[in-house]
Amino acid sequence: MPDFSYTAIADPLAFEERLRRVPETPGVYLWKDAKGELLYVGKSKKLRDRMRSYFGAPRGLSGKTRRMVSQIADFDLILTQSELEALLLEMNLIKQHRPRYNILLKDDKSYPYIKVTLPEAWPRIFSTRQVLADGARYFGPYASAGSVYLALNMLNRLFAFRPPYECKDDKFSHHRKLGKPCLYHQMRRCLGPCVPDLVSQAEYRATVEAVCRFLEGKTAQVLQAIRREMEAASDELNFERAAYLRDRIVAIEKISERQQVLRTVDEDQDVIAFAREDGSAVVQVLFVRGGKLVNAEPFTLQGTEDESDATLLASFVTQFYESAPNVPPTLLLADHIEEPLIIAAWLAKKAGQKVELSVPRRGEKKQLVELAATNARQKLDELRQQWLNSEQRAVAGLRELRDLLELPALPQRIECYDISNTQGQHSVASMVVFERGEPQAAAYRRFKIKTVEGANDVASIHEVLTRRFKRAAEAIADCGLPIADLSQEPGASRTSDDQLDTSAINNQQSTIEKWADLPDLVLIDGGKGQVNAAVAAMDALGFAQIPVVGVAKGPDRNRFDLVRPDSESVIVLERTSRAINLVQRIDEEAHRFAITYHRKLRGKSALKSSLEEIPGIGPKRKKALILAFGSLDGIRNATVDELAAVPGMTKKAAEELKSLL
Repeated sequence: MPDFSYTAIADPLAFEERLRRVPETPGVYLWKDAKGELLYVGKSKKLRDRMRSYFGAPRGLSGKTRRMVSQIADFDLILTQSELEALLLEMNLIKQHRPRYNILLKDDKSYPYIKVTLPEAWPRIFSTRQVLADGARYFGPYASAGSVYLALNMLNRLFAFRPPYECKDDKFSHHRKLGKPCLYHQMRRCLGPCVPDLVSQAEYRATVEAVCRFLEGKTAQVLQAIRREMEAASDELNFERAAYLRDRIVAIEKISERQQVLRTVDEDQDVIAFAREDGSAVVQVLFVRGGKLVNAEPFTLQGTEDESDATLLASFVTQFYESAPNVPPTLLLADHIEEPLIIAAWLAKKAGQKVELSVPRRGEKKQLVELAATNARQKLDELRQQWLNSEQRAVAGLRELRDLLELPALPQRIECYDISNTQGQHSVASMVVFERGEPQAAAYRRFKIKTVEGANDVASIHEVLTRRFKRAAEAIADCGLPIADLSQEPGASRTSDDQLDTSAINNQQSTIEKWADLPDLVLIDGGKGQVNAAVAAMDALGFAQIPVVGVAKGPDRNRFDLVRPDSESVIVLERTSRAINLVQRIDEEAHRFAITYHRKLRGKSALKSSLEEIPGIGPKRKKALILAFGSLDGIRNATVDELAAVPGMTKKAAEELKSLL
């Protein structure tokens, strides 16, 4: 008999009847809470037995599972024909919904790759975060954009293909028309494919293919081709070219020596090990190609608390290789994983060849796994130190800010507002949110100023704060809660003044839409006028209990003084103050967010106004040109044929546009 006494199930009898009718077949189950939000996605070859196992004695469950079960109020089922189908469906649902109680590969949607555009006439090599079925080659994923940048920089120095970040198509076309290469050609960082006769298409493509072979670990083939080219240059008495190729050979050999990891077997394999502690986990992947270590990347997992090593590894492998463009024939693992046969079958289907999951116990391969585990432990220690230092700095800054402003508790949620315009044109405002001293980008908001003419920051702040807190009042009213119930005093619901405790977040607020998440402190970029305008707007809407403080800066942004509405004096933040680091970071983030939006609007306006002055370019053609080329420079650098190919354009209109630009 299932025990529902510690769950959130409203009607246990009806729930038990539904559970009894669950079939003993493969499928995916989705646990939901009382609000219908997804808690967990799981799979099983026998759904009924697996689902009933959650409702035994609570002491038999891990702490994490007990917390999840206490919130279960409903479930959904999706039946499948096989365990493999259940695995694929589970992966897709986890990636789509990212349930809070599943093990998740952190930021798995945004890992960067190296892309080689082989179908193009003059292929490019650059970083991307999307893997498409477009005929291009993809290498990765990498753990960070910095890793990709370093790899591309090294490859560009070795092979001199089109600079990945500096040679976009518009610049390439521009130099092709000029008949003159850019500085990168003189620096031997580019072969100069933009200029006819500097390098043939076949020669340039051979260079790009050499990059692909290098990334695959086939350095011997690359060196053999370069040596042949060097000997040919020497036979032609082109000693400068031969010396340049000799230097490339030396550089590649040095890198190849550092890459060599397997002395006995030249094969492709990924080595996967992990380190974990207190719910945190880092998985290290060594990418071995042709017996050479071509890359090593650490990946962070979240939600690993109370999970077994086998479950952790299985979750990583399925999520990682679901989006990876390449799967090697062998995976060397630090431990056995759950359902290895099903996962191996899925990997084989994805790779188009048999994939072996191996847990080595001795020899070179065991040493490789130990090397990966050592790297994972080092990365975990680094991350934990970073997290600790960041939290310590945040706590120190918030404590000092609390004391300076005489707040009743730590201001755990801080909102900061800034105005940006150019002589009153395209006036915008930003709202950035920091919780427990860290930015919450998902809560950022931006505003177009609607009711203020000209450069009037005071009136603009009044408009923005009125709009923001009017929405908060409406959201609170929709939930039937008076404003006073939510925040009578900033921080009043906190469990401690001296700790950043996530459990202190008011449970009532979590049921209200995001506009009703009230700040403990409002920062305004500006002086007394802007602060008084913000106070007036908030008082009128019933939010007088939330403190408002201005941030006054020096002419070179070398001071960050606090301006209070009820005091003529300012609070001078010393350069050694802990609070100044926090205030400066928040204020500059608000400034960055505001000015980015302002520049975007200003750029769109400039482009539209320039095109509007050209006869024969109406709204439809203008929109099509903007979509096709992105900027006025892009349109200006396009050929007549390229302009004429834009939907709605004609050859005559393209010629007229080209002549006027």
